[in-house]
Amino acid sequence: MKKSKRIENIRKIIMIVIGAVIAGYGLEAVLIPNEVIDGGVTGISIMGSHLFGLPLGVLLFVLNIPFVFLGYKQVGRTFAIMSIIGIAALSVSTVVLHHVKTILGPEDPLLIVLSGGLLLGIGIGIVLRNGGALDGSEVLAVLLSRNIPFSVGDIILFINAFIFIGASFIYGLESALYSALTYYIAKNVIDIIQVGLEKSKSVQVVSNKSVEIGDTIQSRLGRNVTYTPGRGGFSNEKSEILNCVINRMEENKLLSIIKDIDESAFVVISDVSEVRGGNFKKRDIH
Repeated sequence: MKKSKRIENIRKIIMIVIGAVIAGYGLEAVLIPNEVIDGGVTGISIMGSHLFGLPLGVLLFVLNIPFVFLGYKQVGRTFAIMSIIGIAALSVSTVVLHHVKTILGPEDPLLIVLSGGLLLGIGIGIVLRNGGALDGSEVLAVLLSRNIPFSVGDIILFINAFIFIGASFIYGLESALYSALTYYIAKNVIDIIQVGLEKSKSVQVVSNKSVEIGDTIQSRLGRNVTYTPGRGGFSNEKSEILNCVINRMEENKLLSIIKDIDESAFVVISDVSEVRGGNFKKRDIH
C-alpha cells in the first residue's frame, strides 16, 4: 500500500512539473513577448515584472506563497506541497525559458490568444488534475466566498476584472482585451482537461412510469439506473424517483425515451464534474 501510494505521488509530481513547464512555455514563448497576460497572481506578477524589472519567476513564487499557506490551513498539507512544487516548477520554467524564441509575432493576435490560452489551459489543467495549483487567486476566492454573498466564480471574475483593467493602463486596451480572451480560452481548456470531453450528466426522473422508463434506458442506452422512494408534496402520492448518469451525447436520446413513455414526467438534468466507481461504464447493447 505504502509503495503504491509513493509511486502514485511520484507520478503526480512528474505530471505537475510537466504541466508547469507547458504553462511556462506558453507564457514566455507566446504571451509575454506579445504583451498578453494571464489572470490571477500570474497576471499581477507579469505586470510587476514589466514595471519594476524584477524576474518573473521570483515574483510568481513570492506572491503565491501566502496563498499556498492559506491553502495548507484550509485544504491540507498534500495540496500545499503539490502547489509549492507546481509554483516552483513554473517559476524555474519562466527563468529557464525567458530567452526562448517567440513562436508568434504581434501580426497574429488571434493565433497568440488561441495558442497561448491552449498552452496555459493544458498546463494548469494537468497541475489541477494531479492535486496542485499554479495560482493562489482561486484559494483566496474560496476563502472569501465563505464570508461574503458571492460565489467563487464571481469573486475570481471580479479579481481578474481589476487585473485586466490594470493591464489596459500598462499595455493598452487592445492587449488587455486579448488577455481577457486568453484567460477565457484557458479556463475552458482547463475544464476539458479536468472533466474530459464526454462531460457527465446526472439525471433525475419523477414519473408514475419510472420503472418502465428505467428498463428502457437500460436496454436502449446500456446505462444502469437506481430508484429512490419519493412522495409528492401536493398530491401525497408515492412514486419511484429514477436516477442515472449519462454523458452529454446521450442526453437527446434519453429525453426522447422519456417523452415516448411519459410526456408529463418531471426531469432534472445537471452537470457532474466527476464520476468514479459503481457501474458507470456503458454496457454493450448490440
